[in-house]
Amino acid sequence: MARLLGVEIPNEKRIEASLPYIFGIGRTTAKKILDEAGIDPNLRTGELSDEQLARIAAAVANGGVLIEGDLRRELQGHLKRITSINCYRGYRHRRGLPVRGQRTSTNARTRKGKRKTVGVMRTK
Repeated sequence: MARLLGVEIPNEKRIEASLPYIFGIGRTTAKKILDEAGIDPNLRTGELSDEQLARIAAAVANGGVLIEGDLRRELQGHLKRITSINCYRGYRHRRGLPVRGQRTSTNARTRKGKRKTVGVMRTK
């Protein structure tokens, strides 16, 4: 596996498909990075030379794209900010409820957790 920007990316896939393994790089950003670095998107990752990998890393650094730890830290900061100012979204995050207006009387099990049933056990 090739190591690019501290992340292992698969050798057998096209470079255009293996760049999104890096957190913060999607398919569109991967295309832009490869265009900027001047690399054919159909090349396999294992076929790339060290010089080409260095050009990709430089294109990511020069493009101002936040990736991996920096991006995670920024997103965590956004969550901390909205929870500290007690806005509605922060309140929903704090309670572990759906944030974007979904219904909660049914569904929402991934946010609310396993169903807690309260009932009476009847014996025959």
